[in-house]
Amino acid sequence: MELKKGYFYNHLTELRQDNDKLKACMEETVVKMLDSDTSLKKPGILLGKIQSGKTRAFLGVISLAFDNDYDIAIILTKGTKALAEQTYARLNRDFKKFVDDHKMQIFDIMHVPENLISWELNQKIVMVVKKEKNNLNRTFRALMETYPDLKNKKILIIDDEADLASISYHKDGETGEIEQGTIGKMIDDLRTQVADSDFLQVTATPYSLYLQPDSTLPESGFNFLPKKPEFTVLLPVHDQYIGGDFYFEENLSTSDIGYFIFEEIPVEEMDALKKPDGRRFTLDQVLDTHAIIMLRKAVTNFVVGACIRQLQQISNGEPETHYSFIIHTERGRSSHDWQVQVVESIITNFKRIANEDSDKFEKLINESYRDLQLSINAGGFSIPALKEVVSKVKEAAREERILTAKVNSEIEVKQLLDESGQLKLRTPLNIFVGGQILDRGITVQNLIGFYYGRNPKKFQQDTVLQHSRMYGTRSKEDLSVTRFYTTRNIYEIMRRIDEFDNALREAFLNGSHDQGVYFLRKDASNRLAPCSPNKLLPSTITTIRPYKRLLPLGFQTGYKSNIKRIVENLDGKIIGWREKSANNPIMVSVEEAISVLDEINKLFVYEDDGYEWDLKAHKASLEYLSLNSTNASNKGKVFVVIRENMGLSRLRPDGRFSNDPIGGGVGAARNEAMDLAIDTPVLILIRENGKEADGWKDSPFWWPVIMPQQNIPISIFASDTTDPES
Repeated sequence: MELKKGYFYNHLTELRQDNDKLKACMEETVVKMLDSDTSLKKPGILLGKIQSGKTRAFLGVISLAFDNDYDIAIILTKGTKALAEQTYARLNRDFKKFVDDHKMQIFDIMHVPENLISWELNQKIVMVVKKEKNNLNRTFRALMETYPDLKNKKILIIDDEADLASISYHKDGETGEIEQGTIGKMIDDLRTQVADSDFLQVTATPYSLYLQPDSTLPESGFNFLPKKPEFTVLLPVHDQYIGGDFYFEENLSTSDIGYFIFEEIPVEEMDALKKPDGRRFTLDQVLDTHAIIMLRKAVTNFVVGACIRQLQQISNGEPETHYSFIIHTERGRSSHDWQVQVVESIITNFKRIANEDSDKFEKLINESYRDLQLSINAGGFSIPALKEVVSKVKEAAREERILTAKVNSEIEVKQLLDESGQLKLRTPLNIFVGGQILDRGITVQNLIGFYYGRNPKKFQQDTVLQHSRMYGTRSKEDLSVTRFYTTRNIYEIMRRIDEFDNALREAFLNGSHDQGVYFLRKDASNRLAPCSPNKLLPSTITTIRPYKRLLPLGFQTGYKSNIKRIVENLDGKIIGWREKSANNPIMVSVEEAISVLDEINKLFVYEDDGYEWDLKAHKASLEYLSLNSTNASNKGKVFVVIRENMGLSRLRPDGRFSNDPIGGGVGAARNEAMDLAIDTPVLILIRENGKEADGWKDSPFWWPVIMPQQNIPISIFASDTTDPES
């Protein structure tokens, strides 16, 4: 159909200077809304990525909808005052002309006047409604009782940050029936009581659709069919958008900026930041104590990195940018108070030693400069001389350009928001310490440091992703001084969740979600069984995708005397497979392959936090891959590729664990495995020499890599679930 592009859309897109890709996206969305019958279970979806400009897009959709005979827009926000305030501020900024021209009324639903007259009600109306009972009840009253004529108008309902807050289900304790959550039911009821409405979800986590159960859960087979949206429109991603692919990419070298992003925090440091404890450290020790070594490094890197960028900008004749750094580790306000005291003590002492021109100050700046220089060089950028940086940092310290702000209450957030609804960067260097309010929606500009300690094991999949405030539009120059600080365990959980998100997004975008996604677990009898996706624990998931290798990392071997007999038995079995193959591809039963994995596991010990081989998941994945071979004669079997006399070091040159025993994209073992892994999985077995000079315990060992076949649907295995019966 032909769209009408009139007063609202033309003024807004011209004001914002929207590009052609964004306008095409907004126009496609409105066309599909007008041509479709949307509902809560079959919504239209505007699909973006975390921090990718979704608000800008749906405000454009509203303006174009108003040009095409929609009268009211109801924006459902996450149930916090902070996000509602941010949305309300953004509306008043972008739609200011329409309000000033008396063409539009914008309301927070909790503050809708009781005495609006027809002249006001006949304007276009936008309501900001939090997804909580009181707000939704107020919406009912406004539309059905106070101003009943409104329910007969054409209404667009936009579910912003759509996730399980609006699509949620639970099992009734008495009947066992799957019931819809309260908020979802209230939204459904609202839609049934108005004359004409459309429902648009704006989300970066589309798999909320996968987490909607039918009235009964799947009892047989593995497949779980999601509710198919009425339509999906993809939000174009800015060329400078940075997401999980950047932060969690495994196969990077020192020539990549992303290689330097992650900095590991010791678990003990997180404990030290929960509350004051003089046995760990006191505030007068913040520049010396080992207890907060990474926090001190993080704050220093932020200050030095921001000063480097500002010097680069001055050199290029550009204005100096204000930068931000987030510390987000605990929900408790008492912890925030302690963390603010610690950070302010670091800054206060930092200023003191800067004024004293002490050797300690020079050492801190020099260490940070050398650290950041590695990633700046990887990006191909020039770095100001150390002397210039030291001078700039002293200037920042002496002129109080560094501000620490606590963000842990709704009142404080409101006070901190600027006119666009983003956290205000009052000074050139801004450090925000906060908790749950920073979880999602609140946008923080120019973020170059993120110190994160919230434990994702406690959260739903999309909540964990929304914690990732470091996602968004970022220049490579800013990325070259950016760091992400967290524990190894949290990093690995977030990496798994990012893999899960990418896999489901891929299924969603290429249409394979029509056939469903396979969710698996092991039941009480140790059999592969279907798993309801809303029972998943994010910390225990393994994503199975074509050619996506599964392997143990971060291990050390046992001592030679302790594992010698096991290695000899494995040698006999594995080399025996090759001798029996008569130059044909080696193929064994999945049971034999799994027994070898069990024996290999006895060789390994784990000395570092955050590393552990999820053997249960990898064995179950191999079993599943084998049993689902599309080649009937290969069901229950596994190809095996063997390599011997390999001499990989345990650590890479920078001290990180080696993670690529098969040689990346050019390794012969990898290429042979990919040639075989069409319909049937491959188990690659690498016999490493394990020399002491290479960081091992001077004993050979076998390193297994599972390669899923090309013809396998996206599948998710959960080693553990929220259901104790599983």
